[in-house]
Amino acid sequence: MEKKNKSCQSCGMPLSNDPKGGGSNADGSISEKYCSYCYENGDFRYKGNVKDFQEFCRRKMVEGGHSRFKSWLFTRGLTRLERWKNA
Repeated sequence: MEKKNKSCQSCGMPLSNDPKGGGSNADGSISEKYCSYCYENGDFRYKGNVKDFQEFCRRKMVEGGHSRFKSWLFTRGLTRLERWKNA
């Protein structure tokens, strides 16, 4: 069984903010590690590297109304998340 996380281990978004309650595993169950924006049917939706993913997330946060500084600061921590630690 997966370890219960409070945040997506790909993008860092609080899983409580995920409208679907988490991403979907290959068997159709809800992932307790990754959000629905990052993980679907047992696979990651974004295929790029962490640097490109940081920029992608930063732009999405700005589009969502966050300040440019807060968006930049938040995405700096992505490299510490499980998905990117050994990338």
